[in-house]
Amino acid sequence: MNKYPIYIPSKGRSDSRLTSKALEAMNQPYRIVVEPSEYDLYAAVIDPEKILVLPEDDMKLIGSRNWIKAHSINEGHAKHWQFDDNIEQFNRLNRNLQVKVTDGTIFRCAEDFTDRYENVAYSGLQYDHFAKAKELHKPFCLNTRIYSCTLVNNSAPYAWRSIYNDDTDVCLQALKDGWCTILFYAFLQVKATTMTIKGGNTDELYLIKDGRLKMAEALVALHPDVARVTWKFGRWQHHVDYSGFKTNRLIRKQGLVIPTGVNNYGMVLKEVI
Repeated sequence: MNKYPIYIPSKGRSDSRLTSKALEAMNQPYRIVVEPSEYDLYAAVIDPEKILVLPEDDMKLIGSRNWIKAHSINEGHAKHWQFDDNIEQFNRLNRNLQVKVTDGTIFRCAEDFTDRYENVAYSGLQYDHFAKAKELHKPFCLNTRIYSCTLVNNSAPYAWRSIYNDDTDVCLQALKDGWCTILFYAFLQVKATTMTIKGGNTDELYLIKDGRLKMAEALVALHPDVARVTWKFGRWQHHVDYSGFKTNRLIRKQGLVIPTGVNNYGMVLKEVI
């Protein structure tokens, strides 16, 4: 069982609810956070005990994220997870083989590793398509962006503030103050392709005129020292130079004793028929 609560901010996706379905199949506890006007839609398909209702409609994703952090702090948690609502499954990467996991052990592994250090603001799981089988990957990467599946350190004094690229912005806020981030390659998320599922930010961000350009320009306005607008993959994108954060070093907690040997947390490779 993992240590920290999992929250799923969700809007307009009571019919698809991919992340909820994935966690249900894993018997993984979670709570989904919805707007008041959509409560009945979600309660018709999800146990109401797993639903949290925001104070009002149209708080935007950043409002929901900040509310979730405050909620977890009020419950006395040192950290909490925020998962996007369009994650189809979770994988473990071992010997360059991606295997679908069937419970939440990988979340506990990520938590325990993150908890070794006192200065990690955010950690999380890499996307599966960035862990290609023909490439070698380290178990984790330091001091880069954390997207879509994030373990948030509640002591990190940062708020989500940008409608566009809120996750990139909050990571950059922390990195510029000397905090670290950990992006796990050992554990992966399989996320639905942007704009393939209705709801979420699709209408508000991606379908507006020049939406991607506006998103990139907004990030550059906040971080002109490390971000720029670029044209990649046939569309406007932001590009962030993270090289300046290589000197941000993990600080081990005092008195930490790390056991020798390999701990697989009971995970075994099985053929599922």
